[in-house]
Amino acid sequence: LYVFLHMKLTLKYLDKMRCLRKRSAVSFLGVLVICLLFMNLYIEDGYVLEGDKQLIRETATHQLNSERYVHTFKDLSNFSGSINVSYRYLAGTPLPRKRYLTIGLSSVKRKKGNYLLETIKSIFEQSSYEELKEITVVVHLADFDSSWCEGMVQDISQKFAHHIIAGRLMVIHAPEEYYPVLDGLKRNYNDPEDRVKFRSKQNVDYAFLLNFCANLSDYYVMLEDDVRCSKNFLTAVKKVITSREGSYWVTLEFSKLGYIGKLYHSHDLPRLAHFLLMFYQEMPCDWLLIHFRGLLAQKDVIRFKPSLFQHMGYYSSYKGAENKLKDDDFEEDSFDIPDNPPANLHTNMNVFENYEASKAYSSIDEYFWGKAPSTGDLYVIVFEKPIKISKIKVITGTEDRQNDILHHGALEVGEKIVGSKKGRQCTTYLRLGEFKNGNFEMTDVEHKVLFDINCMRILVTKSQKEWLIIRSISIWTSQPPNQ
Repeated sequence: LYVFLHMKLTLKYLDKMRCLRKRSAVSFLGVLVICLLFMNLYIEDGYVLEGDKQLIRETATHQLNSERYVHTFKDLSNFSGSINVSYRYLAGTPLPRKRYLTIGLSSVKRKKGNYLLETIKSIFEQSSYEELKEITVVVHLADFDSSWCEGMVQDISQKFAHHIIAGRLMVIHAPEEYYPVLDGLKRNYNDPEDRVKFRSKQNVDYAFLLNFCANLSDYYVMLEDDVRCSKNFLTAVKKVITSREGSYWVTLEFSKLGYIGKLYHSHDLPRLAHFLLMFYQEMPCDWLLIHFRGLLAQKDVIRFKPSLFQHMGYYSSYKGAENKLKDDDFEEDSFDIPDNPPANLHTNMNVFENYEASKAYSSIDEYFWGKAPSTGDLYVIVFEKPIKISKIKVITGTEDRQNDILHHGALEVGEKIVGSKKGRQCTTYLRLGEFKNGNFEMTDVEHKVLFDINCMRILVTKSQKEWLIIRSISIWTSQPPNQ
């Protein structure tokens, strides 16, 4: 009996142990599955965000919610349809013919100052008659104060009536009923509640503006309502777009401030509008624009100098706070953008990391950087076709590395090209002059050089211990006499 009872108790104990093992196994498997899911999310997030990490570091922004970010990355290509909003046309109507460029402005009532009329005036005054035929300006009066909107429309209509009649200027308003919830939003970055409401509404303001402008032109540039434009900015923009033919881009930047001067293909506007609406309460608009660019696989900033647009406001639209930001790369007369004809570039200097020779010849804000050059070192440009040059300008060094200039050097142009396609070089060179304080500039080159130019080179005439930054090489061409 004792043995029987002992066996029975033993069997019960073993049965309990089996149950515990089963439960433990289930718990272990559950934990394992959860860990694998987190690992998968981590890996997927890493894949999606890897190209964007540097951008996030540069702007000191926080990452978007990972799960949402991946979802957005996968589904963004489906956002091609327009957002359902019934706009009020306050002045002007869309023309049936597409223009080349739409300029979008969103404006609200300010506690101090109002720069909208000056901004519109600058856009039109800085454009030639031919340029005016290719632009459309759309102003979104986004304030919910109807009396303010009516007053602004009256002022705009009086000052710019002929532009409205010509179809170059439209004023619209998206009714308040189409806006999402703007109260009680998440306080990311510990922003005060009114600040969160302001920037969240601003994202929606721009989303509705982008949505409206999607089919008006081939390209779209975003401005603020307190901006001054450079002379003939449209011609400069067209020149840059032409130079980028065949290369992929999402955003081209013509100012380094906020969301001023950001250029997009119009076919990307519906996706950008949906994107701003999806994350309207997450972060400011300029941060979202950086994420959008990264999600569409443009890793690096493509910014052009000189800047074509300048912030001119003194008071912010948020509570009338002071805003003295200025773009020090802005030039009032930026029409004189270099041609930089197609060419092959090479150097025998020791190049630092990826600051290769081609970066000095680009219109983008980047540069060539080589380790301490020696006497006889060369930076050579071999043009694809013989050219006539009217002006040459070379700048070395940067603001933060002012000693990395070419201390002793000369600039020469060459002819009589020999060699195969990859090894082409000129046999004869003419020296045009020496570098002074690290820079070289010469005009009327075509009157000083009687031959068609095949090559141009920078020659180091004395060794230096400092490294060399060639910040920009700018070449303006003139038509040959027989053309």
